[in-house]
Amino acid sequence: MLKKLILILLLIAPIKIWAQNNILTGNIFDNDNRATSLEGASIKNLSTKALVLTDKNGNFAIPAKIGDLISFGMVGYQTDTVYLTNLFPKNIYLRVQVNNLNAVDINSTKMSPMLGNLGNPDNKPPTRQLDYSKEKGGLRLNLGYGKWRKEKLKIQELTEQENYQEEITKNFNEQTIKNALKFEGADIKNFIDLFRPTVDQIKAERPFNYSYYIVKSYHAWLKLPLDQRKLPPLIKPKTFN
Repeated sequence: MLKKLILILLLIAPIKIWAQNNILTGNIFDNDNRATSLEGASIKNLSTKALVLTDKNGNFAIPAKIGDLISFGMVGYQTDTVYLTNLFPKNIYLRVQVNNLNAVDINSTKMSPMLGNLGNPDNKPPTRQLDYSKEKGGLRLNLGYGKWRKEKLKIQELTEQENYQEEITKNFNEQTIKNALKFEGADIKNFIDLFRPTVDQIKAERPFNYSYYIVKSYHAWLKLPLDQRKLPPLIKPKTFN
């Protein structure tokens, strides 16, 4: 009887641990000033529609599982979306939203032929007709292709994101930093957490010069006060029923 009870407890324990661990935690920071946490940033699980906000220290905890899509956003910042391949704590760095208005060259703008007779009210442009004839098979709306194309583009984007993350991990780690700076000690982990480059940074400059970025980031790290040379502690995740 005792052996059966122990066996049951061993079977139940992993299930309870797994259920409690289905929570993603992390911090959200300003990308330009990485010591600045963002309070009130929104974290949304696009797969389950769950939504939470960061606290005053930029911490968050949201129910999630591997394979979910998580978006991180805030007014005035670009939204970042992550495909979860694990539930390790995440450090998210949001970039400020910049709205650039392109100049319009009126002289080179082409006029649609459909608008050519607007100056003469008696010469109205022809109106396109929808063909409902049986020979044409009625009005056809190809909705299935559009949905399939969106799903395909989403998969391509997620694959690209994952490839960039692998590139960053390969080139920005303890060994590459030690080789570039002769940086030793426990602070190297704090340095990596604070200055790990984002996918947007990598995409904006191809090929990305990791050696130069490591040296530049190290000098920026040295200028920070000692209490700001590491990320604030993560909040303890709450239990969601």
